[in-house]
Amino acid sequence: MSPVFGHGSLRLYLLSLLAERPMHGYELIQALSDRFGGTYTPSAGTIYPRLAKLEEEGLVVKTVDGRKTVYTITDAGRAELAAREHELDAIEDEVTDSVRRLADEVRAGVDDAMRTLRAELASAAREAKRTASKVDPRQEVKDAARDARAAANTAAREAELAINDFRQELRTELRHRAARGALPADIVPLITDELTRVRRLVIQTLDRR
Repeated sequence: MSPVFGHGSLRLYLLSLLAERPMHGYELIQALSDRFGGTYTPSAGTIYPRLAKLEEEGLVVKTVDGRKTVYTITDAGRAELAAREHELDAIEDEVTDSVRRLADEVRAGVDDAMRTLRAELASAAREAKRTASKVDPRQEVKDAARDARAAANTAAREAELAINDFRQELRTELRHRAARGALPADIVPLITDELTRVRRLVIQTLDRR
């Protein structure tokens, strides 16, 4: 997988997340995963050493809450964020580019898997034709029904992948624009109306089959 953050960018991004509210390590990992629409989830080995470094520099402090260690940004941390605000804007753009790149990589992997599946189905179909003369007619009916179900299941999986790709890309774009205060007030009714229209169209198409 391609690198997600440039050198030093993750450290500053963690500070920006903690500026929103105190969090423990898992919450920070989940917050990053959400920002990337699920295409990237950092490991504990990536996050905790950077939190330790931020604490060492006096930019965050940690407190123990039950079994959880909660990290809170300090005044020095907020001062650094303010001084490097232009860098943070650049990192937000970097995150957006990374999300799109990762989505492309995930999509390419899915496409490869689907091509392999189609090739296997085609091979199985050819083998079935070669042995058709030896198959009991009742078995042929069962095989045809099985192949139809397999084709339907494949189509359903492809549709789900397309829907998930759409959801992740739109979710990332909406969050990015909301963070910049560039989300129009009428966007929710627009999305709701368009999704309802598409759902009705899909159901009508399915009913005609």
